[in-house]
This record gives sequence, structure tokens and C-alpha cells, in this order.
Amino acid sequence: MHEQTLAIHAGYEKDSMGTMAVPIYMTTAYEFRDTEHAANLFALKELGNIYTRLMNPTTDVFEKRFAALEGGVAAVGTASGMAATFYAIANVAEAGDNIIVAKQVYGGTTTLTGHTIKRFGIETRYFDVRNPSEIEALVDEKTKIILFESITNPSIDVADFDAIVAIANKHNILTCVDNTVGTPILCKPFEHGIDLSVHSASKYTTGQGLAIGGVIVERHDLVEKIKGNARYAHFNEPDESYHGLVYSDVPLPLFTLRVRLALLRDLGAAPSPFNSWLYIQGLETLPLRMKQHSSSALAIAEFLEAHPKVNKVNYPGLKTDANYALGQKYFKGGHSGLLSFEVSDKETAQKIADSTDIFSLVVNIGDSKSIITHPASTTHQQLSEKELEEAGVPGGLVRLSVGLEDTQDLIDDLVKALG
Repeated sequence: MHEQTLAIHAGYEKDSMGTMAVPIYMTTAYEFRDTEHAANLFALKELGNIYTRLMNPTTDVFEKRFAALEGGVAAVGTASGMAATFYAIANVAEAGDNIIVAKQVYGGTTTLTGHTIKRFGIETRYFDVRNPSEIEALVDEKTKIILFESITNPSIDVADFDAIVAIANKHNILTCVDNTVGTPILCKPFEHGIDLSVHSASKYTTGQGLAIGGVIVERHDLVEKIKGNARYAHFNEPDESYHGLVYSDVPLPLFTLRVRLALLRDLGAAPSPFNSWLYIQGLETLPLRMKQHSSSALAIAEFLEAHPKVNKVNYPGLKTDANYALGQKYFKGGHSGLLSFEVSDKETAQKIADSTDIFSLVVNIGDSKSIITHPASTTHQQLSEKELEEAGVPGGLVRLSVGLEDTQDLIDDLVKALG
């Protein structure tokens, strides 16, 4: 089926009532037929619902639909995008290991990987996403995952998937892309050899800023890369916390299975069934919305590029953009609604952000409402001046998340703010 059909139908088989809309199963627990049924579920001899921290029928539809849209084999929902990113790391790395992360990532990912992860004994090594050849020198036998964004937030760089995957596969290391900005509509990471994707479902998925959530998606046949791989011994050895289960021997998608049975079980950052239902509503219109987000963002980028007070515009849909070629290679149907532009200094950038009427000053992206942000004083405030420059976030940078309002109205709003 094509993605517009998948967005509306994938993962849902109507219940005995013939309900057209996916029901919200607001329950914490499920009744077992008998003790044998309960034992079989816990032993994975049968598949079914045990407890909503692990699985839920509404969340199951969301996970299946999202995986279908992105071309993955399975997905697991989480309580936030940051939980998804953390679980992707924690599922493979432990004390003494290291991970490789792009310098140009969302500020929350920078603090997670640069500070919080240290307390778990995991080292983070950084590479410039504009120069993926740097990864090679960072790899050793303790490297467990390479993490980057498909379109970086807020520097708006496009990652070279092929170059990163080539190095990762050479050393048998998992790759994980945060595809929040790209969305499963515009960017298909698994078609380019990526192993895992993570998303903040709070952004384009819900589309209206209604709920906090995340999702991890696993590519088909990932078991072939993990089975027998010494880097991931815990997938190939008995898990004593789960009856000696060997994940690489189970005929199910092993990465998301372990997230569910170990991390959701023990750490508990599970999505609410109601939030999962909201994401399902968002997915139904995601293909249509991403076309409009992308179209309006390109028109605004072209306007800003011609404005005398704007020094630089970052948007891969512009033919003059340094990322244009990679954008054409890895994105189809548009380049999302996120763009940034640079003005002379921090004070000018802040004045612009304070002067819009339609663009709301908010630290979010992917909403139907347009948003303006000054990253250096908000999402990336914790970074030093050097770190800001390395992340592509100078003081004069303004980020826009272009919504679904009339494009000309948005341009007129920016005309006023720029003065």
C-alpha cells in the first residue's frame, strides 16, 4: 500500500464492534483466561497483553502504523522523544562503553549524551556531521552506536547517510538516526542502510502540540547484524532477568523486543494510551501536512534569502544551500518545515523573535501553528560559545518551525519583525 493509505489503515483490524476509529484502551491491566495463559504470556509462548507499561492495544496500533510508514519491521512507543533516544542508547551500551554522536543535534540530546550519560559510565565521542569521515578515528572495540539527525536541529544540516553507514558497517556498529524533522513521510532511513530510527512524536506526528511521546523503529533483518556480534553480547547470551531468554534466538524483532521487556519493564517510560490515540489521529494526515509544511518553508526560505538584513538561510530546499545535494538524495516530496536564518548579532535575533505576531515564541517544532525560537538563549543555552559554534548555533541564529497558516500571512509577519 502507498503511504497515504498506510497512514490511515496500517496496524488496525476492526474489533467485534466494527469500530471505524481506533478505540482508546484506557486500562492498566488485562485479565488472563487462566494461570496457564498467564504463564504462557510471561514466557513468550503466546503473544498478548500483560500490562500497559509493556503493551497496550491502542499503542500497538500506533507502533505498527508508524513502523509501516517508515518501512521498519517493528516499533516501540515511549513517554517522550528523549526517552526514545535514551532507550536506544541504553539498549546497547553499558558502563565502560562509548557512543559516537554528531555535534549538530538537538540541545536535549547534547545534554543527555554529554552530561547525563556520563553518570552511567558511558563515554560520548563527537563528530562533525558535515565531515562524517571523522567517525573512523573515534571507533574502538567498545563503541556501541552512532547517533545523528537526518536534518539537524537547529543548524539544518542534512546527514550523509551513505558515508556514515559505510563506516558503521565496516566495524559492525549500529546506526541510529533521529528522524523527527524528516518524518517517515519525507525521509526513509532504512532505505539507506540505517539500523534504527528515533522520533519525538510530540512534533510532526501529533502535529498540534497536544502530547509528549516518542518512538523507536527497527529495520527489517537487524538480527543479522546483531546475532553473533561481540559488540552486542547481551543480545546473544541468556538474560537472567527474563528466564534466560536469548534475544537473538527469538523469531521477533530483537531490538524493540528488548526495549519492551527490559527497559520499559524496569524504567517505565511508557506512553499513555490516550497519547498514542492522539498520535494515530496525527498520522492520518501526516502525508498531507508535510507537503504543506515543506511548501511554505521553501517559500519563506526564498523570501529570507532575498532580505537585506538576513546574512544566511539554512534550508536544504534552497538550491544555494550547502546541503541541497544531500537533501535531494535523501528526501522525497519536500524538506520539512524547519529552517533557520542568521542575522548580524544575538541582540538583533532576539528582537526579531520578540516582534512576531503569528509566529509564537515557543521551544517546540512540528506544530500546525508557526513557531519562532532563539536557540542560543533557550534550547542550547547550556552550551559554551565554542560548543554553540560547533553545533551550528551562533548567537544571531533564529529558528522557524513553519506551520500550516497562509504562507503570505507568515511572510508578512516576518517582514514586520525584520523591520
